[in-house]
Amino acid sequence: MKPAVLLPEAEQEMLEAARYYEAQATGLGVDYLSEVEHAVRTIEEVPATWPIIEGELRRRLIRRFPFGILYRIEPEEIVIVAVAHLRRKPGYWKERIKRN
Repeated sequence: MKPAVLLPEAEQEMLEAARYYEAQATGLGVDYLSEVEHAVRTIEEVPATWPIIEGELRRRLIRRFPFGILYRIEPEEIVIVAVAHLRRKPGYWKERIKRN
């Protein structure tokens, strides 16, 4: 099983979303992080399961929340490029692919 590694930008957007949800209702931010953690675990277990959306980038949707985990499979690890809101700024993460 390959470990998943989040790019700093992906980790930041994940935490910002958790803070937003927690401000909406107590415990909702924790629920969001729990769903993200579950999704990351399943990616680590069977990374090739989810569809390729562009180049080598795959997307795993998160239950209950309008987010997707965008990742690529590398020889030694899985790189999470974004924890992206599905209805905001489509394609904003494309610059991250070029840099990393």
